[in-house]
This record gives sequence, structure tokens and C-alpha cells, in this order.
Amino acid sequence: MLGRAVDDASTGSDSDYSKWWISWFLSSKGNEYFCEVEEDYILDRFNLTGLNNEVSNYAQALDLITDNLDDDIQDELRGALDVQARLLYGLIHARWIVTARGLAKMLEKFKRVDFGRCPRVLCQSQPLLPVGLSDIPYEKSVKLYCGRCEDVYSPKSSRHGSIDGAYFGTSFPHLLFMVYPYLIPPKAGLVEPAPAPRVNETDATRRNRRPREESEIPENVGEPSSTATVALKADRYRPRIYGFQLHEIAKLQRWQEAVRDRQVLSLV
Repeated sequence: MLGRAVDDASTGSDSDYSKWWISWFLSSKGNEYFCEVEEDYILDRFNLTGLNNEVSNYAQALDLITDNLDDDIQDELRGALDVQARLLYGLIHARWIVTARGLAKMLEKFKRVDFGRCPRVLCQSQPLLPVGLSDIPYEKSVKLYCGRCEDVYSPKSSRHGSIDGAYFGTSFPHLLFMVYPYLIPPKAGLVEPAPAPRVNETDATRRNRRPREESEIPENVGEPSSTATVALKADRYRPRIYGFQLHEIAKLQRWQEAVRDRQVLSLV
């Protein structure tokens, strides 16, 4: 089907087909997270440095994106090239969205809430941003980052959940907040502190409460996995830009981890 579509579009100019291929890719179901990479960025070979080592049939895949692919290519090879063209466009996209023009385009999608909202109640429907947990293709799928709770979530749609996280990279959402600091959501007053223990309890109150607490022991007590064990094993997402952890966020996370550790100890 793609081969026939390519043949039909090959009668147009190089510029028209380049825009058409990208438009076709962006309009495909499951690709709503992507933005359009400008043609002049793709045609500048400096921006593509090193991608020839990441993509098989790199030259032909680039020709397919830019409408320079020979018409003599067989349909079977076109199908294989389409897979490589998608990979190449995704890796170009990861580099494009951290440029000034790319950030501006993703900002528009962020304002339209194209990536969804945070499911946590206290985040007050904070819009999310796509982020990769690895810059290497085929390692991790894309996640959605909340700037308010600073956690990541899996997309609701299985189509979006199958997108490679390397197509967005590990730095994008944090660079966006650095370039547009007014977008950083406030965190004050969102986390309610744990209630302090009551120090004026009488012995009678403690005795009356003990039987009720004993009757509320969950059925899975004694099993090897407990809430505290799960909490200790949970990985904490750490925002990074080009591999370096953000200083202010690192300071905040140290405080948050100390609070979490105290809560975990209270569960033991």
C-alpha cells in the first residue's frame, strides 16, 4: 500500500513529496506525539551526523523521506526501507525537538494537551510531555513526564506505548522547561505532610484501638512482598539533560527521597 502511495506521489516535486511523506507519517494513527521536522533541517547533513551508523540502508531511507528514491526500487524493498525511514525520521525528530524551532513546535502541542494529563489528583490535570528513558533505539518505549510531580507514566493508548523513547530523547521536557521557565508548575501546597503522631493519647485509648487494628491486618501478611519492600525496590525517575542531572531538581529529590525513606521505615 505504501509502495503504491509512493508511486502516486512521485509525480510531484521533491519539496511537495517531502512534505507529503512527513504529513502521511504524522497523520498515521499512533504518531500524534510527533511534530513536523522542517525540510531544511533534514537536508542539512550536519544535523544527521552519526545517524548512518544507527540506520541500515541509511542513504536510501533518507531518499525515501526526501522523495529522492529511485522509481526502480522494488515494492518488497520499499517496505523494508519504510521501516528504516521511520527509524531515521524518529532519530532526526529527537534532535529537532531540542532546537529552538523544534521546542516552539512542541510547545504548541503541549499547550493543546496533545500528550494527555497527569493521572494524579494532586497534580490538578497537569499536561504531560513525552520523554525517553534511553537515547538508544529499541531499548525503552516512550513515557510521559509530569513537571508537577516529576514522575513518568505510560501512555494510555497501546499505539503510543509502542513508540520508541529514543525518538524523543531523555533531555527534551527538561530543556523545554529551561527555555520556557514560566511553564514550570508550582509545587507548593500540593503534597500534604503525613499526620504527626498524637502524644496525648491515654492508655485506655491505646487499648481500645489495638483490637481494631489487629482485626484489620490484611490477608497477605507474611507473604514475601510487602508495601515497604515494593517501595524500596521502586526506581526513582531522575530528570537529566544530556546525561547530567539538574542541580535544583537533584537537591529537591534528595529531600523527597529522605521523606520517602522515613515513610517506608514507618511501614516496616
